[in-house]
Amino acid sequence: MAIRVVVHADKQAASVAVAATIRDLIRRRQAEGRTAVLGLATGSTPLPLYAELVRLHRTEGLSFRNVVTFNLDEYEGLTGDRPESYRHFMEEHLFRHLDLRPGSTHVPDGVAADQARACAAYEEAIRAAGGLDLQVLGIGRTGHIGFNEPPSSAASRTRRVHLDDVTRRDNAMFFARAEDVPHGAITMGVGTIMEARQVELLAFGAAKAGIIRRTIGESPHADCPATWLQLHPACTFHLDPAADTQP
Repeated sequence: MAIRVVVHADKQAASVAVAATIRDLIRRRQAEGRTAVLGLATGSTPLPLYAELVRLHRTEGLSFRNVVTFNLDEYEGLTGDRPESYRHFMEEHLFRHLDLRPGSTHVPDGVAADQARACAAYEEAIRAAGGLDLQVLGIGRTGHIGFNEPPSSAASRTRRVHLDDVTRRDNAMFFARAEDVPHGAITMGVGTIMEARQVELLAFGAAKAGIIRRTIGESPHADCPATWLQLHPACTFHLDPAADTQP
């Protein structure tokens, strides 16, 4: 097994390519009379992807009525109506623009009174849906996928995690003040991500080239969680030229 790397002309071309893969999955599942189960990411990286999915829905008639979604993560302590929350992010940039069925979108609960029980329930909901057909990923400068900061084992499951200071600084742009970025989050585990049948990772810009190089070049280990993706049977990295690690 090895990570497949595709370098696109720019981030828009990469996003269009991944959107086409998602479109084909949805239509294949529709033809089979089955649900398409998507794992989704947040942050600035997938925004062009989500814009393209909305375009496919509006101009090409792509229906999302047979789609169920599970987001990777949510900040600890934020309710879904907070503008900084990932639930709010997904509603604004994707969910409310599509014909998704009520109750078909899932985001971890950042304010659950019993987080252990809520995380176990999230895992069970993914299993009950039939497992993730396709997981969209970004990658953090610490090597995190989802919010699986180092060290994260290949067997880790949905749980509460402490966010690295690097990650908090990188995400400060979404908050009024840097000190408002939560110190904790709820995230799918590496093991949960690895069970997706297909993984499509997006990484753009020169700031991501170093961690992409590590992810592809180092043996899989917990101190760079993204390296576990080398063991996935169907994982593709979609890069723009600035994130490309080749000379």
